[in-house]
Amino acid sequence: MAASNRNFIYRSVDRSVLLADVAELYYLKGNNQAEIARQIGVDRSMISRMLAEARKQKIVEITVRRPLTFDESLECALVQKFNLMNAFVLIDRGGDYQELIEGLGKAGAKVLQDFLTDRMVLGLSWGSAVSAVVDAVEMSKPYDTRIVQLVGAMGSQNTIYDGPGLVQRMANKFGCEGYFINAPFIVDNAEIVEALLDNRNIKEAVDLARGCDIAVLGIGSTDPQYSSFYKAGYVPIEDLVQLREFGMVGDVCGRHFDINGDTPELDFHKRIVTIDAESLRSLPVRIGVAGGDGKLQAVLGALRAGYINVLVTDEILANRLLTIEV
Repeated sequence: MAASNRNFIYRSVDRSVLLADVAELYYLKGNNQAEIARQIGVDRSMISRMLAEARKQKIVEITVRRPLTFDESLECALVQKFNLMNAFVLIDRGGDYQELIEGLGKAGAKVLQDFLTDRMVLGLSWGSAVSAVVDAVEMSKPYDTRIVQLVGAMGSQNTIYDGPGLVQRMANKFGCEGYFINAPFIVDNAEIVEALLDNRNIKEAVDLARGCDIAVLGIGSTDPQYSSFYKAGYVPIEDLVQLREFGMVGDVCGRHFDINGDTPELDFHKRIVTIDAESLRSLPVRIGVAGGDGKLQAVLGALRAGYINVLVTDEILANRLLTIEV
């Protein structure tokens, strides 16, 4: 057996193939490093270096499926304080913001799948948190549902986070049809919005959005440091400054609100193509996914505005929310 393995290894002239052979013996066939070293005629330390090189070159990619852990006491406190349908508080493991978003995405995907039944309409907003949810969804079979875009397209700068791309990716996972608002999110004036909403195809998608059974929603901030709108180049700094001057702290589906959850009639809101505030609040299940200390005011405003009735967040933000008087 040893001679056979040795011949197999030595026929691998290409370095990357040799590394793959060594990695296969170690990770898939269960040989230890000393056994592999004897088979190919090198010392054990060389095998260790080759395995490290295989990982560095992405020949070997290791995935750890760590179970999600939640803080039930914080969840109950949030539900009671903000009159929520449910809350899910991910226990923080001290990683960076990207790791937090990925964790919230996995949590959001689990929450979403717990709510799903056949013949539902699922609406998606946009942003990194919603994208993380879409990435984490795992479907074992096609699902009889419809996926609809809730917010007009932001543009082509970041299709991963934009509404059309998210809807298409989710529809592909479900094996179902996607419905798109084929219009830009923000235009020059209210007259253009009215003309777009009169378009038959756009009207069909908007009407479907207003009747969603479930929505997965990102919660945006108007702080330039945390604003996805601004950082992605979709909203100029002048608009963001004006929103902040009016006291706006965040948004859901482009509908901005102040710290108390109030949504005044601003010129900005007359120029956007998105689900209207009343319809958004009336959706039966509104899953808001957001975390990180910089989202405190935005999440608080979204909860007070009634845009969210199921919150997926992290324990640090949950604790901060619970220290604030409603």
